[in-house]
Amino acid sequence: MGAMNTRPVETWLTDMDGVLVHEDVPIAGAQEFIDALKSSGLGFLVLTNNSIFTPRDLRARLLGAGIDVPEEAIWTSALATAQFLADQRPHGTAYVVGEAGLTNALHDVGYVMTDRDPDYVVLGETRTYSFEAITKAIRLVEGGARFLATNPDVSGPSINGTLPATGSVAALISTATGRKPYFIGKPNPLMMRFALNRLDAHSETTVMIGDRMETDIKSGLEAGLRTVLVTTGSTRPDQVELFPYRPTQVVDSIADLVDQVRSVAE
Repeated sequence: MGAMNTRPVETWLTDMDGVLVHEDVPIAGAQEFIDALKSSGLGFLVLTNNSIFTPRDLRARLLGAGIDVPEEAIWTSALATAQFLADQRPHGTAYVVGEAGLTNALHDVGYVMTDRDPDYVVLGETRTYSFEAITKAIRLVEGGARFLATNPDVSGPSINGTLPATGSVAALISTATGRKPYFIGKPNPLMMRFALNRLDAHSETTVMIGDRMETDIKSGLEAGLRTVLVTTGSTRPDQVELFPYRPTQVVDSIADLVDQVRSVAE
């Protein structure tokens, strides 16, 4: 194992849910952290595996919680999926099961949405999965369309309790077709790689902050970043040692990182 990475941090990537907000309630220190980043001049992106919302929607949602993040500093699994498709098969066609976050992102990279012999079936998060749309997706995958999904999360939180998420619906399509999708979002390190490229940043000088060991910390680690686990979300402090890999740092919350960013600004 090489020496501890002591290169100065030039870029911060941070997860959104469980790090900056819970649902639409801000986590103490989140606004101060974002303000410190903005005045530091360091590159940063707020990341989310959720593919329902566009960056503009998410900016509004964060503003409602008192956290002011520029639209261009928001990176979603929908944007990463569009980036992947634009790189792999420019100006292709896709049958999309998803909401505005995904359809807008694909539209912006020049993709055509169709249910007639598409190059891809792209499954994203949605709050109203239609059995009809899922059936169509199954038939198109059987017919040879390549199967992609924005993120593997099997469930998500809501005010009323657990909601089935993309991973659960992907499992339904996989079970019916015998074909597994390629997942773009965390823990796929591609999500981080694309984020780094977007900022023109380097893995050795970037930190990923997350609340979930098996997605945020794992993908950060696999992309070669330093990682910080905050314990305001999914992974509890007593669970950290159960994993075969470790974050670079474990802190109680985002509030504990404000001074690290401010010290750079000065």
